[in-house]
Amino acid sequence: MMDDTKHIYFVGIGGIGMSAIARYFVARGQRVSGYDKTKTLLTEKLEQEGMYIHYEDEVSLIPKDIDTVIFTPAIPEDHKGMKHLRDHGFAMMKRSEALGLISNDMRSIAIAGTHGKTTTSSMTAHVLKVGGIDVSAFLGGIAADYKSNFLIGKSDVVVLEADEYDRSFLRLSPFFAAILSMDPDHLDIYGDKDQMIEGYKAFAAKIRDNGVLIIKTGLLGKFKLNELFSLSGRNVKVFEFGVDEGDIRLSNIGIEAGKFVFDYSGLGVKYNKVALNLPGRHNVENACVALTMGILCGVEEDKIRFALSEFKGIQRRFEKIVETNEVVFIDDYAHHPSELSAAIDAARTLYAAKKLTGIFQPHLYSRTRDFADGFAVELDKLDEVFLMDIYPARELPMQGVTSQMIFERMKNKHKTLVTKETLMSSLEGKSFEVLLTLGAGDIDTFVPLIKEMLINKNY
Repeated sequence: MMDDTKHIYFVGIGGIGMSAIARYFVARGQRVSGYDKTKTLLTEKLEQEGMYIHYEDEVSLIPKDIDTVIFTPAIPEDHKGMKHLRDHGFAMMKRSEALGLISNDMRSIAIAGTHGKTTTSSMTAHVLKVGGIDVSAFLGGIAADYKSNFLIGKSDVVVLEADEYDRSFLRLSPFFAAILSMDPDHLDIYGDKDQMIEGYKAFAAKIRDNGVLIIKTGLLGKFKLNELFSLSGRNVKVFEFGVDEGDIRLSNIGIEAGKFVFDYSGLGVKYNKVALNLPGRHNVENACVALTMGILCGVEEDKIRFALSEFKGIQRRFEKIVETNEVVFIDDYAHHPSELSAAIDAARTLYAAKKLTGIFQPHLYSRTRDFADGFAVELDKLDEVFLMDIYPARELPMQGVTSQMIFERMKNKHKTLVTKETLMSSLEGKSFEVLLTLGAGDIDTFVPLIKEMLINKNY
């Protein structure tokens, strides 16, 4: 793919999905440069890996000898660099187009769903890697086992996180695919939840002939009969998975020796007491898909068991930053009501007798507007809440849409509105037992400060 391309320029190179593709081209020996508006730990790492990156939107900083441009749809319309590149006729493609070109000649495994994509795709790649398959992977987070969002392998197997944002996953043609959930999100793109469901159905239709679809129980009911017949007519095998239901089922979920354990049955096998090194029932369901993909790819049972029991997880996915007898501090990427529910429920399960305090930064004005009620319900499950201003990301402010929308809907009496400027002073003097930072914006920049504060506290 793009073998004659010598110098590729990424607009938005610091994005988690973009940086994985940038690393792919560097691994192939091609030159990579890029722009991002903010210097981060990730962009610094990319620079150390040999990529030239600039952080000002100045046309003069764009290298003169680039021949291909890959861009993220999150770049605003008034971006000077993008306008210059378009006006000068450079070959340009979205991130999703590049990923499709890279993967569509390979035996690809694509993981889709509103929640759980990153954990499940990373876990799947780990199961295959431990199982002796030299897999490549493009991930939506930094896998702790590999300290990267990209794996380069020599086999023809590639694991992909299939992103529904901007309908990106419709550029993929997977052989194995999974749909974990179809909860409403990205309604700024789809308009309403019905159109988003149509997007997932279109993704299922992209599965190759003789391929496999693994889908959460209950979701097939969204498909029309002719859509299901179309899959079976191309010999696409469909398996539903769920807890105590489905073709592939989980049962007897519990906790032993600090790890979640479960029984698995499906695809003609039964594994009892599989141990998982991640918390939460939602991660047991994610593990079910990774385990199934391992079986489909011929990984032996003992290798699957070992991989799941030792999988270290993803940065910012229920990542334990501090864990002492006095205090636990967990950082999580949750930015949708269902993800908040999963993170808070996991914390409540593991630390049932302790006080849970959460700091939440809403992500996007449109998502806050669409799910204010849901956010309030989930945040009320915490014992105390600090609610930050909305992180705008790619959006301009919307009239009347602020964190106050969530705040006013909450019934929790122990709630405080904070800004980036007042957060740390609001935390000073407080005592914590279990503290969670929650959100997909720049709340992670506070994690080192909070960690230092907790370590220096005298509990």
